[in-house]
Amino acid sequence: MSSAPPHIVEALAALRRQARGETHALGAHRFPDRSRVALMVEAVAAALYPVRLGGWRGAHDAEDRFVADRLGEALNLVEEQVGIELAYWQAEAADAFEPDQPAEVAAWFAEELPAIRAMLDSDLAAALIGDPAARSIDEILISYPGAAAILHHRIANALYRLGAPIVARIASELANARTGIDIHPGATIGGSFFIDHGTGVVIGETAIVGERVRLYQHVTLGARAPIGLSSDGPRERLARHPIVEDDVTIYAGTTILGRVRIGAGSVIGGNVWLLDDVPSGSVVAQPVATILPLQKAADLDARLHGRDG
Repeated sequence: MSSAPPHIVEALAALRRQARGETHALGAHRFPDRSRVALMVEAVAAALYPVRLGGWRGAHDAEDRFVADRLGEALNLVEEQVGIELAYWQAEAADAFEPDQPAEVAAWFAEELPAIRAMLDSDLAAALIGDPAARSIDEILISYPGAAAILHHRIANALYRLGAPIVARIASELANARTGIDIHPGATIGGSFFIDHGTGVVIGETAIVGERVRLYQHVTLGARAPIGLSSDGPRERLARHPIVEDDVTIYAGTTILGRVRIGAGSVIGGNVWLLDDVPSGSVVAQPVATILPLQKAADLDARLHGRDG
C-alpha cells in the first residue's frame, strides 16, 4: 500500500496555513456542514409538505405530531448550523455574539414557515397554470426542477434575512447542484413565480422579481461587472442586478445585466442581450430569422466557403 510522501503533506499544510491566515487559524474547522444543512432543508420540506415530501402515510389525526417532530428536527439543525456560522464569524466581529442568538434565529425562522408555505403554494399553482404538460400539483412539487429550486430559495432567503448568509448559501447551492438553477439567497422573489425547464437560470443577490413572473431556461439576471474591477458607486455595488416587475415573461437564453428595470407586463424574447430599462407592456425580441429557399441557402453556403455555385 502506498504511503503519503511527508514533503507533500507538509506542503499542503503550509498552503492551508497560508490560506487560513491568522484570523481563522484556530477556528477554521468551525464551518457549517453541507450534509447537515441538507438534512435541515429535508426536514423543513417534510414539515411544509408532510405527505408529498415527508413521506407521511399515517392517520390524519396524527399528521400534526409528525409535522411537529420534523419541525423540531429542522429547528435544532438551524440552531446548530447558525451557531457554527456565528462562531466562524466571531473573530471578525467587533463584539461577541449573544449566546442565545442561534436559538433566536431558529425561533424567528419558525415564524416564517407559514408565509413560506403560502408562497410555495402560489408558485406551484403558477406552474400548473403555466405548463400545459403538468398534470397535477403533486407532480410539480415532486419532480419539477423549478419547484425544487424555489423551495430551497424560499428557505434560504429566510435564513439570509435572519443573518445566516453561509447556511443560506449552502442551502441554495444544494438546489443548484440538483437542478442547475442558481438563485442567490439574497434575491427577492414575489409569489406565483415559475421557472419552466430551468437549467442554467441565474438570479443574482440584489435582483428583485415581482409577482407572477415566468422565466425559461438559461435566463440570467446578472450584474454588469464584478466588484473590484470597476469604480462603481454605492448604488452599483449594492443594487447590481435587475428589477423585474409583475407579470413579466422572459424566454430562454436571455441575459439581463445591471440595475435595469423590466416594466410590468413585458415579454422578453429568447436570446436577448439587455442592458437598458424596458417600459411596461413592451415586447423585446431579436430580429426574426430569415427563411431562405433551399437553392439560395446552398448558394450562400458555397459563397461563405469559397466554392463556386
